[in-house]
Amino acid sequence: MADISEAIGKLAPFRQEHKFFAKVFQALRIAVNNEMEFLKEMLLQSLEVLDHEGRLVVITYHSLEDRLVKNFMRTGNFEGEEKKDFYGNPVTPFRLITKKGIIPGEEEISGNNRVRSARLRIAEKI
Repeated sequence: MADISEAIGKLAPFRQEHKFFAKVFQALRIAVNNEMEFLKEMLLQSLEVLDHEGRLVVITYHSLEDRLVKNFMRTGNFEGEEKKDFYGNPVTPFRLITKKGIIPGEEEISGNNRVRSARLRIAEKI
């Protein structure tokens, strides 16, 4: 870890080194652990395991995850491309319970600042 920090340390903006390194190491963790692919796999499996009116509840911690989950819950695919039936009505496997997602309140953040970027999304299978 020290080798990576030393190698890219000069790229960090002045007085924003902490944020810079946090983003770099988060990106490395996401890539090494293949987190986005596992998230996609879990979301696709939810279509198979949820019964009618079953609820899918997901907490995301960064915008890449949130975009995937939001698109999937709204349209049933990861690109966010809305599909329509013969009559022009949107076809989606879910009904959104939370339109924008629920974010933590000030009290929750003050007790645990790691939740500040969390977003809770809920959808019900149609």
